[in-house]
Amino acid sequence: MIKRILVTILVVTTSVLYSQQGTSSPYSFFGRGLQNFKGTIENRSMGGLSILGDSIHLNLQNPAGFGNLKLTTYSIGTTYTTLSVKGADESYNTDNATLEYLAVGIPAGKFGFGFGLIPYNLVGYRLTEITEEKRNQFTGKGGVNKVFLNAGYQVTDELSIGADVSYSFGSIENKVVSGRKEVQYGTREITTSRLSGLGLSFGLMYNKMITDKLQLRSSVVSSPSFEIRSKNERELATITIDQQGRELVVDKQDITIADRDMDIPAKLEVELGIGQPNKWFVGGEYGYTNSDDFTNRTVSLDNVTYENAWKFGVGGFYIPKYNALTGYFKRVTYRAGFRYEETPLHINNHSIDEFGISFGVGLPVRNGFSNLNLGFEYGQRGTTDFGLVREDFFNFSLSLSLNDKWFRKIKFN
Repeated sequence: MIKRILVTILVVTTSVLYSQQGTSSPYSFFGRGLQNFKGTIENRSMGGLSILGDSIHLNLQNPAGFGNLKLTTYSIGTTYTTLSVKGADESYNTDNATLEYLAVGIPAGKFGFGFGLIPYNLVGYRLTEITEEKRNQFTGKGGVNKVFLNAGYQVTDELSIGADVSYSFGSIENKVVSGRKEVQYGTREITTSRLSGLGLSFGLMYNKMITDKLQLRSSVVSSPSFEIRSKNERELATITIDQQGRELVVDKQDITIADRDMDIPAKLEVELGIGQPNKWFVGGEYGYTNSDDFTNRTVSLDNVTYENAWKFGVGGFYIPKYNALTGYFKRVTYRAGFRYEETPLHINNHSIDEFGISFGVGLPVRNGFSNLNLGFEYGQRGTTDFGLVREDFFNFSLSLSLNDKWFRKIKFN
């Protein structure tokens, strides 16, 4: 049964990886696009907390968690999102499927390391502006992926440290098609940015038993600022639109625009929580991003600025009886959380805020340590005030975490 589940997940995820647009958010027009959550479905279902690191689950947010691994673990996650966008005059609905991550973690005594792929930023929008004299259509697609190598080390039974080295790469295309009434020809401008750069982050986890049953958990993740290279090119064309809506090029020329280095802001995340190991946990997170120097890739917009950002989240889990021999649902992990974020993006002098309410379950697969995780999140981004748009989204997430006999050799004495 587990093999059938694995094959199904791999087929679906491979299809998503090669066909996904990832997002339909109008806010993905700005900067490098909409930032994707960097974490597992298990973490996302608890308000995005990255404080938990154990022997059988990957922690993609804090590399120190890899020092706690005891079993080789393979993890893959996908998300299906429905999005409702509402502005002052119109609204529409859309949906997307996204590969969240593909990762492997391998223990080596007190060391642990891992590698994988995460779609980091997503771009996908289609906007139309109509006036009495002209019609402008804005479309965008692409994004930035990140391949990473993590290493963690368990210094003591209570303290783990780790580091993450990543390489970001991808391309983003923005297209503007403009036409005027009673004018045969229109114009099309396509700007393409190819992005690449190295990043680094450091993590620390400290877990201490304060009573016979209660454990205090703490976590710190620091990501220094780094530069990502944007190689830009622009094409300007005169076009006509045929009856099928296809763009027919009459004439075109390449426009030289400068390449540039973009500063990716430094981040700091601090978390604290308490719980009973293998039973329950509740914790909170605060994160800060120093993003006031960030700018758009190829164009400066008068009504758009970037400010320092912050976020907080609370969440936890509950397991009725993790080692129960009978009663399947006693071994199920139940998760829930809440998060709120003031993003770096400010439009018309107002921040674009976001919140999410999440819950999920971890379903044991057979009698081993592998598990199938389901996550659900409802949230909002933006507002209909101040000439902005509000997005209501619902995320359904699915992940599979495999270990146990899949990666261990059985020895007979």
